[in-house]
Amino acid sequence: MSDTDATPTISTTVEESTSEREAQSSTGTARAVIESRNLDVRYGDVEALQSIDLRIPDQHVTAIIGPSGCGKSTFLRCINRMNDLVEAATIDGELLFNGTDVYGEEIDPVALRRRIGMVFQHPNPFPKSIYDNVAYGLRIQDITDDMDERVEQALRRAALWDEVKDQLDKSALDLSGGQQQRLCIARAIAVDPDVLLMDEPASALDPIATSKIEDLIEELAEEYTVVIVTHNMQQAARISDKTAVFLTGGELVEFDDTQKIFEDPESDRVEDYITGKFG
Repeated sequence: MSDTDATPTISTTVEESTSEREAQSSTGTARAVIESRNLDVRYGDVEALQSIDLRIPDQHVTAIIGPSGCGKSTFLRCINRMNDLVEAATIDGELLFNGTDVYGEEIDPVALRRRIGMVFQHPNPFPKSIYDNVAYGLRIQDITDDMDERVEQALRRAALWDEVKDQLDKSALDLSGGQQQRLCIARAIAVDPDVLLMDEPASALDPIATSKIEDLIEELAEEYTVVIVTHNMQQAARISDKTAVFLTGGELVEFDDTQKIFEDPESDRVEDYITGKFG
């Protein structure tokens, strides 16, 4: 991938984008924090994504929907370079974070993932205490000042503090599934990322736990850019501001305001998918 005009570090890019964010927010125009340009991904001979052009706005919830195997999770994993871990993956085109190509030679993937957190389909707490789970990323970054306050704030933002404040030394594995997922969210936001990626974060949870996660996502969008992959179209309609529809073959067919996608899509193929005629 091209690293033309890439800045030396992700952290520098974040700092330089602050004034731009403030200026555009004052005009009511959300800037694109993530942008893909002609993005292609292949796993060996299999084409997973083809020529994806997509601009994800800052401090919004963007849902990515589509049938199984259409490339939704592949696109999500490209954003923070999780596909680097797949030997067969070949990536072409550009994927920009705050204007910098994340695949540029100067970019440290580990530093990138500190700015772009991820929550997976199944809760994956570490076999440590609740406290140590949240503190883990902070310690990795040598952030040790005000640790108790930072852990508490992350748990509060994840709507979990009131449930666990008296049992922080308890194993995270003893929590319910919904609590574990909110703990994973707390762990992700403790290091104060810019973007939070979520890959089917509620698919393994019961309806009550799912509702709590959805409420939390809407709250988190006040501070973070949230990108969520979901098979649940009703969920996308409830919580997202923008929706991208990927269809079979790794094609982005339509991207627009969520209400427009669900009520008056431009593409007949999207309408057929939304109404259940295929997919």
